Amino acid sequence: MNKENQGGIFFLGLFVALGLAVAGYFVGQTLYNAKVAINTAEAKGLAERRVTADHVDWVLTFKVTGTSRSELPKLYKQAEQQQQIIVKLLKENGFSDSEIDVGVLDYNVYEYRDNQQRVVDEEHGLNGVITVSTDQVNKIKQARTNVSKLLAQGIDIKNNSPSYRFTKLNEIKPDMLREATKNARLAANEFASNAGVKVGGIRSARQGSFYVRDAGEEYGDTNKIEKDVRVVTTITFYLTE
Repeated sequence: MNKENQGGIFFLGLFVALGLAVAGYFVGQTLYNAKVAINTAEAKGLAERRVTADHVDWVLTFKVTGTSRSELPKLYKQAEQQQQIIVKLLKENGFSDSEIDVGVLDYNVYEYRDNQQRVVDEEHGLNGVITVSTDQVNKIKQARTNVSKLLAQGIDIKNNSPSYRFTKLNEIKPDMLREATKNARLAANEFASNAGVKVGGIRSARQGSFYVRDAGEEYGDTNKIEKDVRVVTTITFYLTE
């Protein structure tokens, strides 16, 4: 190959390489401009509801005690009588058999010893548990008052605090999410107005967790009948001129 042909091939290759490089630059620049042209704004939207618990679990415990094992037959009879009295009272307050669960009687013995580890006293006890699980939340308050009166009859009963729950979260989720999205758009509109642009469609959205808390409380969700339900969504909106 002569020198003239070699020189022509060299310059041809150089021009092709330069052409590809320039083309690559313009393609890359176009992609970059397309990317930076997507203006967005991220905003959070809050939705809250005050709801009422629709289910409650209420545990009652009672016990009878004696000082010797020989008293157990008498204690069992006494415990069964008290059990029946409590169940009858619960039914009088509007609770059905299906809402009342009567547990088995549990036997416990305690020994009290002196400094020489000699048994100086004993306590033999039978402990009973009765659980009310119901959707009749509004009947619990009066029932608790009436159960406490059993103390005056000599029944050693513990009136434990009910556990109130809200179980219908799925029923209010759609409306709350719509409200949270609306509030997020309002926040984005405020930002866009200050920036001299407009809010377009949604680019992406992240739903936060739903939280149920006792009304007015930061922690706990079983102590009060009234509950606060809260959700925060994070939404990215397109911004247009």
